[in-house]
Amino acid sequence: MSAQSSTSSTAPSINDPARMHRLDPAMLELILGYVTERLELAEAPVDGLGDRAAMHEAMAGLIGDGPREATEVLDVYVDYLADTVLSADSPRFFAFIPAAPTKASLLFDMVVSASSLQGCSWLEAAGAVMAENAALQVMADAAGLPESAGGTFVSGGSAGNLSALVVARDTASQRGLSPKIPHVLVSDQSHSSIANALRITGMRPLIAHTTDGCLTVEAIERALAKDPEAAANLVAVVATAGTTNAGIVDDIAAAAHVAQQRTLWLHVDGAYGGAGMLVPRLRPLYDGIEHADSMVMDPHKWWFAPFDSAALIYRDPYLARQVHTQDASYLDVIHGNDDLNPSDLAFHLTRRARGMALWFSLAVNGLDAYRDAVDAGVRIAEYAASRIEAMDNVELVRHPELSIVLFRRENWTVAGYERWSQHLLKQQAAFVTSSSWYGEPVGRLAFLHPATTTEMVDEVLDSLLRDY
Repeated sequence: MSAQSSTSSTAPSINDPARMHRLDPAMLELILGYVTERLELAEAPVDGLGDRAAMHEAMAGLIGDGPREATEVLDVYVDYLADTVLSADSPRFFAFIPAAPTKASLLFDMVVSASSLQGCSWLEAAGAVMAENAALQVMADAAGLPESAGGTFVSGGSAGNLSALVVARDTASQRGLSPKIPHVLVSDQSHSSIANALRITGMRPLIAHTTDGCLTVEAIERALAKDPEAAANLVAVVATAGTTNAGIVDDIAAAAHVAQQRTLWLHVDGAYGGAGMLVPRLRPLYDGIEHADSMVMDPHKWWFAPFDSAALIYRDPYLARQVHTQDASYLDVIHGNDDLNPSDLAFHLTRRARGMALWFSLAVNGLDAYRDAVDAGVRIAEYAASRIEAMDNVELVRHPELSIVLFRRENWTVAGYERWSQHLLKQQAAFVTSSSWYGEPVGRLAFLHPATTTEMVDEVLDSLLRDY
């Protein structure tokens, strides 16, 4: 892609302090032309192969006291910067957890940006809050939470997990708990942001060690028996609905049972895998999620929305308001009624209306389209797993529950997987990265984009037969 040439309008007077806020029609045409070209791509390239030395040279001195032509600056982005950014929305992006925003969500995200929409409170942004709440209700309904459930959109799963666990800690006394040092029961496969949240909040983990990546009744019981002191100081239990490393859904019902027995807060981290609840054949995996006190799902992952967006949903959002509401004289005006302001439900205050792109896309496309797209990711993972099982020198680690596939290539160390990854990226065939499984290096494929084809998967798997 390349920036389109344009003739800039006459430069405004330097004595005009509002000159940045006046629309330049030529710049508008330039940017909309680039965006249109990007959206019209049949397949986003993987990219990630830019020359960093050339990039630094092109960037040198670009920002100065005076203005530059928009065409010149966009050309720097297109020619030197864009290629260094891996496109997570490529159907060949199989690393980490990719993204695949719908065209509708991308277009409406432009509306949110161009309108400078924020979503702090009902007073300032009633329409935005109402739209976001409609999207949150769809997600809460998928989990079977009560109609009274509610929440807000934050920047990502890390922010959502932290905000939810703060509420779990600070409302413990209301559940009759008085821990000396609050502890949280977590799996050894829980997301790294959970450990980070516990460190930030001064809580400690009681780690339930798993045998196959899934938090089970047995794993929970072993953890409770091994450390009775930590067990006596629990305030919450965290279950994962789709682990990031292997796509495993914990036994949420078992976690819910422990939480109910001990009056603990049940938090479900479904940042990646929560959308699997939309698919009827997968829904039994999530039994027990209806008992969650809080839940996180990231629209910028399997709900096909742009970065950065995570839905944080509470069974009782008024508990979250007790904990997170910020008090200041200038904020009294937004707290004058019983409305649940988005800014009161997490550790944020100022916030972009980041849930509106999802709302628009849900309404435009309908939930059946979402179900089909999520199911497509699972089916392509099942296809990859079946191919791996039939290959020589390659072993499937475990059959995928959702859309992540782990495998071993015989005699490969981390270096072997890295060379394989570099080869595929150089060929622009795919972007893949390795991981580890109980201390052993493994290959990992994460599928999410519904446009990923079996031919793309075949190209990647056939390349495993070579040595690098």
